[in-house]
Amino acid sequence: MRTDTTELDAAIRTAGLRVTGSRRAVLDALHEHPHARADEVLAIVRDATPSASLQSVYNALNDFTASGLVRRIEPAGHPMMFEVRIGDNHHHLVCSSCGTVVNVDCAIGHAPCLEPRDPQGFRVVTAEVTYWGVCAACSAVSDAVSDAGSATESWRGMTSP
Repeated sequence: MRTDTTELDAAIRTAGLRVTGSRRAVLDALHEHPHARADEVLAIVRDATPSASLQSVYNALNDFTASGLVRRIEPAGHPMMFEVRIGDNHHHLVCSSCGTVVNVDCAIGHAPCLEPRDPQGFRVVTAEVTYWGVCAACSAVSDAVSDAGSATESWRGMTSP
């Protein structure tokens, strides 16, 4: 357990849920691994609780999401992920190469995304913005491969004396 159990227990109780070892382990895993998928949470939880099941992880995640303790995000083409950063106006950057997801604070003002030009009768409650791109690590690999290809092409173009 990496997060203080007193804090975890208080958060679970404040969300109106009963504290169980499984819920505590799942919440701890999410604190240590933001944007984790359910299968990733299970792998982490099984280190401390070998009898944990994927169903028990999903049960805890669903309870946490329903109570507002955890936020579920679903970037297009990716399995759902869960995070404990809630209650603020932040968005996500997703690497289209490796799938890494990171938080990014809203770029403009308090919550500009909640004020569409024409809400067409809707009362907007939340907005989700996902930025897509290539992370620094994948860019570095891509640049290295590109540089290696350029060096090979230069070598092939050389003529012998």
